[in-house]
Amino acid sequence: MKIPPPRHLQALIALTAVLATFATGCADNSDDASSSTGADAKTVRIGIGGQPLLVYLPTTLAQRLGYYRDEGVPVKLEDLQSGSKALEAFQGGSVDVVSGYYDHTIQMQAKHKDDVAFVDMLRYPSIVLAVSPKASRKIDSIADLKGAKVGVTAPGSSTDFFLKHLLVSDGMKADAARTVAIGGGASAVAAMERGLVDAAVMVDPSVSQLQKRVGADKVKILTDTRTEQGVRDDFGVSTYPAAVLYSSRDWIDGHPKQVRGLAAAIVRALKFIDTHSAKEIAAKMPSQYAGDDPEVYVKSIENAKAAYARDGRIQADGANAVYKVLSRFIPEVADAHIDLKKTYTNKYLP
Repeated sequence: MKIPPPRHLQALIALTAVLATFATGCADNSDDASSSTGADAKTVRIGIGGQPLLVYLPTTLAQRLGYYRDEGVPVKLEDLQSGSKALEAFQGGSVDVVSGYYDHTIQMQAKHKDDVAFVDMLRYPSIVLAVSPKASRKIDSIADLKGAKVGVTAPGSSTDFFLKHLLVSDGMKADAARTVAIGGGASAVAAMERGLVDAAVMVDPSVSQLQKRVGADKVKILTDTRTEQGVRDDFGVSTYPAAVLYSSRDWIDGHPKQVRGLAAAIVRALKFIDTHSAKEIAAKMPSQYAGDDPEVYVKSIENAKAAYARDGRIQADGANAVYKVLSRFIPEVADAHIDLKKTYTNKYLP
């Protein structure tokens, strides 16, 4: 494939700048749910592991539809670019709740930290492992990734865990591939389009944007967990809790009304997703998220719709599957006594 002309690279850089600017705006845009005073009216700071990514769409959609306000919970959404960075912000006390992946609550219990997921937004991880059209080597299978440069959103992120899981499942060491942090938005698309990595673990809308830019036939997909079949193939279960809202048990116990309100708002957003078209959903989201190609954004949502949870519940077999994945390549998790029942709760759901 020919190297993209300069104007294409400029467009990608411009899109990255737009998303960054908008994310900053989101961080300052609190959901003015109530002007009342008191503990229940205190703004809840939610750190999102990459706000434009479709895996976290329900978190933003609930705000855009006014559901947090309806439930009496003012929120402030903060885009923190990756799940690992959102976790760091949470540990540092700059956010109260994380919109991130469930696997982090298991990791934290291994570190003797009691973090709990209280509403599930994604029943399929929606993670795709794709080969760059300009890969430096021929890659037709997971085995071919040994020694290759593979992009992930960030070290310690769920995309990083997913890659390690695939490598170990294929009989290799978890570090058999050389991981490169490429983010999850326009930067990931650019890295794949330019061949800065041989393959990448991606989520939509980046996958669909890449396919549109270079041609779907030129983007080889090695595995796709946007569908139930993909989840069964990779994890052996029908549901695999992925994007959730989680916080510390202390915060949850001390703010039950807010937790119920957040859970109710997310479940309402999930019902909206289930009962509306991709075009109707896209119309409610910030226009900046569609970049310069709204049609691709709508298509990305259409591809992702089946992966969203229906009622926000986390199933025990799904939680166990996540634990099995992590325990295979994280010694700290494998050596710890993990009580999965303490890593999630469904009691705050409507």
